[in-house]
Order: sequence, then structure tokens, then C-alpha cells
Amino acid sequence: MAPQPDSIKRFKPLMDKTLKNALAHRIGKEFPRIGGPRMQQTCAELILEVINAHLRPHKYIKHGQILWMGISVNDPPSRGKKTADTDMVPLVLDISTAEDVQARLECISPMIRLEKKAVRLCHQAFKQKALLSNCDLAEILHVSHSYVSNVVCEYERRTGKVVPRRATIHDVGSGLTHKRIICRKRYVEGKSSQEVARETYHSLEAVDRYLAQYDRVRHCRLQGLSPEQTAYTLNCSISLVHEYLRIDQEMETKK
Repeated sequence: MAPQPDSIKRFKPLMDKTLKNALAHRIGKEFPRIGGPRMQQTCAELILEVINAHLRPHKYIKHGQILWMGISVNDPPSRGKKTADTDMVPLVLDISTAEDVQARLECISPMIRLEKKAVRLCHQAFKQKALLSNCDLAEILHVSHSYVSNVVCEYERRTGKVVPRRATIHDVGSGLTHKRIICRKRYVEGKSSQEVARETYHSLEAVDRYLAQYDRVRHCRLQGLSPEQTAYTLNCSISLVHEYLRIDQEMETKK
């Protein structure tokens, strides 16, 4: 290849006018101890990865869809962890579909329409490897937190199906419904722990943990211990003991 004349080489600096280089330069200027040009470029690449993951061009968002942030399924909560410290996943959710409009035209009750939409949104988020909280659903659907929680919990009680949301998969909140469903599927329906885990969107370890805790609380009850004594013996909260005692009472009636 013939050498380029100087009149052409002078255009080469235009190649460096990129957002990545601008970020790297600013990082080096604001945080001089972070490292040399290679480290600055690496930091700029990481920032661009986050930015690109959180942006969706118009061609990827259709009418009736919204962009919403969910918490990664693989980033469960821990003591002291804030939402800002969790891995977040940008989600594309169907907020209004042809079926939603048709249900309105058919005068389906608002509660049934809300239930169907809330369950759909949770499943869509889960398929994208993220979870929605009751607060997410309340904000998206313009209802109160308690109302959407009651609607989804009633759906779970009625159908025996767990809705994959943060309250159940990450065990944030009371979680009575999914504990009840897990115990019922294992001890009433006779399903294996592997089947229960698959049907309730839980890990096998989580299912075994809930079942073991239920067995311990039940054993304490059969030994004549009070809820307070059971909580002390098992080193757990009295509210958790009462949850499992209510589940045990229900299991007794169905066996």
C-alpha cells in the first residue's frame, strides 16, 4: 500500500473523536490515580456497556410496550443491600395488548383484567431473567401496593401457581403464599422436590429449605411446644412460626 500523503493523514485525528475516548479522558482527568490509558479505556468500555444495556432504540419498542428496570433473578437480597447496589436488567413489557383491549370491550371486570395483566408482566420479566416487585406492579398499573399484592396472592391461592415476582423468588415480604404452595405440592400432591422447584420457579435448595423449616415447626407442635417456645428452639421469628403453623393446619385438612 502506498504511503498516505500528509494532506490525508491530517484527517486521522477525527477517528479518535468518540464517546469512548471522551469518557476515558474525563475519567483520567477526574480520577488521576485510577491508572493509565489502558485502565481508563477499560473503565470507559464498562460504562458504555451499562449505557447500551439500558437503551432501547424505537425499533425495539412497539406500541403498548414500556421500558422498565427489574432486579436480576441472580442477585438475591442480603442484609443491608440497597436496590442501587443490585444488578438491574432493562425489560420490555407489554403494558397494553389487543387482548387487554378486547377484555375491556367485553366488559370484563377491572379486577380480572388487572390480575391477568399483573401475572403477564411478572412472567415477561422472569423470561428476561429479572423480577418485578409489588411496588413495580403498583406503579406500572396505577394501583396501590396492597391492592396489587392482594390480587396476585389471591390468584396464587386460587390456582396453586406461583407468580414469579420478587416477593416469592427472592423471599422479600411475608411470602406466605409461595411457602403454602410449596408445602402443598410436596405433601398433598406428592410431587418430588425437583418438580416443586420447577413449578414454583425456585431453586431446589430453596424448596428444601422451606420444607425442612415446615418439618421442624410441625415437629415442635407435635411435641407440644408453644409458638413462642418453637421460635426460641428454632432460632427464628414468631411470625415465621405462625406462618408455618397456618400452613400445617391447612395441610392437615387436605391430607
